[in-house]
Amino acid sequence: MRTDSSPGTLPAREHLPAGDAGTPVLDVVIPVYNEEKDLQPCVLRLHEHLKRTFPYAFRITIADNASTDTTPLVSRRLEAEIVEVRAFRLEQKGRGRALRTVWSASDAPVLAYMDVDLSTDLNALLPLVAPLISGHSDLAIGSRLARSSRVVRGPKREFISRAYNLILRGSLQARFSDAQCGFKAIRRDVAQVLLPLVEDTGWFFDTEMLVIAERAGLRIHEVPVDWVDDPDSTVHIVKTATEDLKGVWRVGKALASGSLPLDRITRPFGDDPRDREIQDVPKGLARQLVGFCVVGGLSTLFYLVLYSAFRQFGGSQIANALALLVSAVANTAANRRLTFGVRGRGGAVRHQAQGLVVFGIGLALTSGSLAALNAASSDPAHSTELAVLIAANLAATVLRFLLFRAWVFPDRDDDRPRSTVVAAHTPASSAFSTQRLPQEPYEPLPQRPTAQQYAPTPYTPASPYDTTEFRAGEAAEQRSWKDATVRLQPVRPTDTDPRKP
Repeated sequence: MRTDSSPGTLPAREHLPAGDAGTPVLDVVIPVYNEEKDLQPCVLRLHEHLKRTFPYAFRITIADNASTDTTPLVSRRLEAEIVEVRAFRLEQKGRGRALRTVWSASDAPVLAYMDVDLSTDLNALLPLVAPLISGHSDLAIGSRLARSSRVVRGPKREFISRAYNLILRGSLQARFSDAQCGFKAIRRDVAQVLLPLVEDTGWFFDTEMLVIAERAGLRIHEVPVDWVDDPDSTVHIVKTATEDLKGVWRVGKALASGSLPLDRITRPFGDDPRDREIQDVPKGLARQLVGFCVVGGLSTLFYLVLYSAFRQFGGSQIANALALLVSAVANTAANRRLTFGVRGRGGAVRHQAQGLVVFGIGLALTSGSLAALNAASSDPAHSTELAVLIAANLAATVLRFLLFRAWVFPDRDDDRPRSTVVAAHTPASSAFSTQRLPQEPYEPLPQRPTAQQYAPTPYTPASPYDTTEFRAGEAAEQRSWKDATVRLQPVRPTDTDPRKP
């Protein structure tokens, strides 16, 4: 498939190294707002589960976004009592804002989040992050709508959830099954490229992130979960549904207009077998055949309508030539965009000129068929003429596809823009080197980290027992993601990391 730009190729996905002792591989974020009652039981239960079942070092981060009750006090107490717990305070509400801010600043190679009510069974946590640790997938989500999921909730929430996912499938062509389950994970290197494209700061954050990731060709792993509805949930269903529908409209409009730079993150994380040059296996042939058949069928109907209209004012040869000329121009334009994926105006005139040559061959076939029919019958019926033209056009269609694929829109490396991304890996060095992409104002794609690069960054805390509050709203609203990795100040009242000797 031809596009106007290419993101280049980065090294293939790799199994994440275990790293040094105490280095967190997984950072589980719990976004909270006024959860003084449920926060402590949630953190204690999650911490006990990870200690008992998770084979890597981990961290639990409490992302308190503008709570007005005693949630900040509970967070600080948990941080002081449990080594693996961190607490951050944001002065603006929004689950998406909290996740994006904390994920952008985290040093863990795998980032996850879950709702504070722990509606999802924690036994699904290790299956959720395992494909990200192994390098198999880029994102992972828990699904309450998978066939093997076991879910207990009321009919109202069940209907709303399924209706929302049907809307996503119908409007945004989403293929993932559950957008809003509060149980997701992402690799940090993927998040660094993906998060700057996500605008929402509330509940639609999950959906927007997944839609962009899926359209960009990233791999999303789904895990069936056991889920029990929380009857005390504070989520306002009507307000959330309204905001989600607005988000669907905004993202759908951006995808339709092409304003999202999806090429920047298309397949940068790993070897895709569809990108390999394999002998005797044409690339994209099946998809191109389907697109060509659809365009060809519509073009044939258009041609027959034009022929019937022109036939009222002239002979069969003139009507055939005019109808074929008009439909050929439309057919070339449609196949250029839809079948062979050529975007932009570059080469459009040349493609139309080559398409007219193909049109001439089709004209010769159809005109010859009409001449043969007129020679056989002095006054053939109109239905007979149409039948002969359909047969001739079928033969011309096969020839047109072969000429389009091999001559007009060839998939040659020479026609692809040269990418400036260079990924190299030598035995003498464990670091990958990349050059800067020419797209501005975006930053270059992330380098594949090594085990040494997972070493934790020492904290620079404030004075003892001095709570530093972080304000994330300005960075979130300005969309200036060059500085997206904001420096969060921990609120733990110690001046050293207790995990380090």
